[in-house]
Amino acid sequence: MTDITLNPGMVDPAPVQPASRPNLDKGFNPLTLILFMGILAAGLLFVAYSIYADVDATGVRVTTYLPYILLFVALLIALGFEFVNGFHDTANAVATVIYTHSLPAEVAVMWSGFFNFLGVLLSSGAVAFGIVSLLPVELILQVGSSAGFAMVFALLIAAIVWNLGTWFFGLPASSSHTLIGSIIGVGIANAVMRGRDGTSGVDWTKATEIGYALLLSPLFGFICAATLLLLLKFIVRNPSLYAAPEGNKAPPLWIRGLLIATCTGVSFAHGSNDGQKGMGLIMLILIGTVPTAYALNRALPESQIAQFQKTSEAASKVIAAKGAGHSIIGDPRPAVTQYIALRHINEGTYPSLAVLVKDVGEQVAKFGSLNKVPAEAVGNTRNDMYLTSEAIRFLMKDKENDLSKDEVATLNAYKGSLDSATKFIPTWVKIAVAIALGLGTMIGWKRIVITVGEKIGKSHLTYAQGASAELVAAATIGAADVFGLPVSTTHVLSSGVAGTMAANGSGLQWSTIRNLLMAWVLTLPCAIMLSASLYVLFSRIF
Repeated sequence: MTDITLNPGMVDPAPVQPASRPNLDKGFNPLTLILFMGILAAGLLFVAYSIYADVDATGVRVTTYLPYILLFVALLIALGFEFVNGFHDTANAVATVIYTHSLPAEVAVMWSGFFNFLGVLLSSGAVAFGIVSLLPVELILQVGSSAGFAMVFALLIAAIVWNLGTWFFGLPASSSHTLIGSIIGVGIANAVMRGRDGTSGVDWTKATEIGYALLLSPLFGFICAATLLLLLKFIVRNPSLYAAPEGNKAPPLWIRGLLIATCTGVSFAHGSNDGQKGMGLIMLILIGTVPTAYALNRALPESQIAQFQKTSEAASKVIAAKGAGHSIIGDPRPAVTQYIALRHINEGTYPSLAVLVKDVGEQVAKFGSLNKVPAEAVGNTRNDMYLTSEAIRFLMKDKENDLSKDEVATLNAYKGSLDSATKFIPTWVKIAVAIALGLGTMIGWKRIVITVGEKIGKSHLTYAQGASAELVAAATIGAADVFGLPVSTTHVLSSGVAGTMAANGSGLQWSTIRNLLMAWVLTLPCAIMLSASLYVLFSRIF
């Protein structure tokens, strides 16, 4: 036997502790709960006071409280959707900072909630009306009718039910996907109930545009996160960046700062993009129940009214020239509505639209400003503006429009003036949605955090993987916000985590991937069927 002499100067290296599971069961301080309830109550009071102040400013006497009761119920459901959206999507921002021990779970969700709140407040509003434009134009024009209420309640309740169902099973399904499916379901059901082909009930051009964004965003997340991780490995050679946490040990300060920064970016981008979906629906509710206060943007300055008159005259000349040789007798609105529904230019399209543009211009000129439009005329003026704007939007996309570049620019300028008068979001709506989404972020996050943090890859999430997935998610969602496209935060982040696991050779848990794909595939048809069924039911109740 060979003797082995140990060097007394050598010391056995301490064994590296495997990464431990973060503490997800620590509850909130009772003081935090009191603060949570206080903010919730203050938010509801703020909403009630804002509506009262806006209605009072119009000088219209309240003769019945039924519309306000319906308004209160509808707003609770709409804000409830944003609340559920908050806790359903929290994992997208906080899973990486929690599983890398960069922040304790309770601190991470409060941090994320605050930046979701800021994201909503500072959002552009472009996504809000991108979602609304999917709805059938006749329902938007009649949003204060029984069919309008059936539409709002059906699509919101369907979205909430599916979101809660997928959350219960810990599946990170897309709230955007769910809401868009609900809108399509209502559109199809409305068309069938009116004796039309179901495909005519949806703006399929816009739906396809949004569908591409939802379809490509998870693929983009997977590929870009994987590529970014490989790029980081090539550029940054620090081994600690590619290691899993040791026990409960927090990462080095610079890595921790990077992970918290990416968490902040995803939270802000999520609030900015997802929060707008609720805003658009709340505006529909307000327009339908309290048109005197919310159908028109009464806060537009006189300078913009003067600009409106200028763009209106220029657009009127362009459209009248296209319709020269034809005359319209009677109401032009049915012909314009038919064009929007069928998207087919006929000999009556341009002449009818020319009359409608002239009518809108005369209405605004008659009262001098939107603030002076009387209560009884506000609904009709708003509907005429919306109808004209939608007709111009489809004309811009129609290959048969025979419009020159200068004419297109003129009509686009006019459409911008119309939209500034009808597509606006009061500050209090942003604040209410921000509170609902921000508070929702702090509740019920655990189920989906576990799925993202533990069940996508076969190994523990490393610092570089978490940072790569979060950076790609924040950049994708931020870009979508700029272009007015609703993308799925959930799909981008979870596919980003999967991409980093694949790139790192960590392996994927295919049972989880299969469940995620199933949720992704089933969300759209299930939301369509659920909202269509609810719309038919509510149409018979209201």
